[in-house]
Amino acid sequence: MTYKMKALSILTASVAVAGVLVAPAATAHTKHTHKHAHHHAAAGYMQMPQGGMGDHKMQALEAQVQSMQYELQSLRAEAANRPAMNTGAQAAKVEELDQWMNTVKAKHAEHAEHGHKGNNMVFFRGGYLHTDNLRGGTLDPTASGGNSGGVLNGSIGQQDAWYFGAGFDWSLSPDLFGAMHGTELFAELMFDYKELGRSYSNGITPAIGQQTGLPGVNIQKATVNQLSLAASPKIKFMKGSAFRPWLVPVGFELNVVSPPSDAITVLNAGMQFGFGADYNIWKNLFVGADARYHYAPGNIDGVNTNGVTAGGYVGIGF
Repeated sequence: MTYKMKALSILTASVAVAGVLVAPAATAHTKHTHKHAHHHAAAGYMQMPQGGMGDHKMQALEAQVQSMQYELQSLRAEAANRPAMNTGAQAAKVEELDQWMNTVKAKHAEHAEHGHKGNNMVFFRGGYLHTDNLRGGTLDPTASGGNSGGVLNGSIGQQDAWYFGAGFDWSLSPDLFGAMHGTELFAELMFDYKELGRSYSNGITPAIGQQTGLPGVNIQKATVNQLSLAASPKIKFMKGSAFRPWLVPVGFELNVVSPPSDAITVLNAGMQFGFGADYNIWKNLFVGADARYHYAPGNIDGVNTNGVTAGGYVGIGF
């Protein structure tokens, strides 16, 4: 409680106490005067004794008022003797607090305006695939001639395919670990399903099976597909903007191929490079486009998965 507030409360209490005590005293005094006049008129003058009830109340009131006056004087003396505050330091502290409050308010307003976009994103993608080489089929070891004593059955002539997949971006650093303001580093995890087409009978054909007495097992078509799993660093530029270009300098990729190679190999490890951009169209909804090149050094037991993908995606920020 400040000095002024404390003094004001004491003064208010004094007035209230004075009113309570003075009113009965005044009433008693009036009654006493009226009684004195009545006795004087009836029986003559009679001297009233000193130290009546009203005098005691007035003395108590005077003592209380004097006590409050002493307390007020004590408060004044305490305020006068109190060392003056360093107004310069106080002003600097107030200014520092104001700046901190303004900074917090600005960050809150920015979050309210842009926070719904989210730094992280889950996305769903799809598009076109073109492979560098033909996948080929599987050798029939019972047929004469051809490659390694066999005939290549069901060669896959398609190099064009479609893909769809999903993934997410997880923010690692808002400024590329302090190296570049407004440039954000993400970890991208993604998977794609790619389908090149359908191949006719691979391995032992029904015709060869009939000639050799082996069962004709390849009466079904084989779907030529591929599952790609990738983990890559992704660098996004223009942080805070609705339009954000990005690039993947290099990332790790693991491909699962089907049908397997002649050596029954189903895994092919490689890498990917890519670039693209996304645009915030409404609240935390994004659309984007990208292009990537997938490369595996050499072929894995006759299977080559090199190629280009290009397509679009829809993302949801969180």
